[in-house]
Amino acid sequence: MKPLMLGLAFAALATGALAADNSLTRAEKKAGWTLLFDGKTTKGWRAFKQSEIGPGWKVENGILFPDPKVARDIVTQGDYANFELSFEWRISKGGNSGVMFHVIPEGTQTYESGPEYQILDNSRGEPPLEQAGGLFALVAPTMDMTRPVGEFNQARLIVDHGKVQHWLNGMEVARYEIGSPEFKALVAASKFKRWPVFATGQTGGIALQNHGDDVAFRNLKIRALK
Repeated sequence: MKPLMLGLAFAALATGALAADNSLTRAEKKAGWTLLFDGKTTKGWRAFKQSEIGPGWKVENGILFPDPKVARDIVTQGDYANFELSFEWRISKGGNSGVMFHVIPEGTQTYESGPEYQILDNSRGEPPLEQAGGLFALVAPTMDMTRPVGEFNQARLIVDHGKVQHWLNGMEVARYEIGSPEFKALVAASKFKRWPVFATGQTGGIALQNHGDDVAFRNLKIRALK
């Protein structure tokens, strides 16, 4: 970076106009954003259906990631009904993971209740309904907005009284309404029909999935919507 540009970047940080990783700007704080990950610890997270996070999730250099062989899915300590979630994810070559929302204790796995924002290396060759940015197995993303494997992707998930938007790297890639006739038809034609609790929670936890592949998360932040 040129000296002038570097100076402007540091000035922005000093005034709160630009946030460092895993932090909030003054404007974000004023708008009601809170951090789900402090960049240093796993505080605020727990293993699904447990009170503690358990083994396998680690924090290094401001990044939260699971040991693919050991970690279980983790869920926020708090529940969220209507919200905007912003986060960054990085997936390994051929990797698969996801972020679920409105996760409730019923069921044996997070995905049995929580709709999933799909995380994927699209070169893996999965069908459209399972590609990155879509609602896993139900709503395909309208375009492939993923960055090359090894780079972080910027994601947004907006849940507003059943109306949901998935964003990936600055573009809206999926939209649906939970509880609508169209949504119910999609569920009835999918594997999720096996789990009566799927997408029934009006509120619930945010879950990070360990699917057995290397995945990393950072800059997880959320703000409540009325």
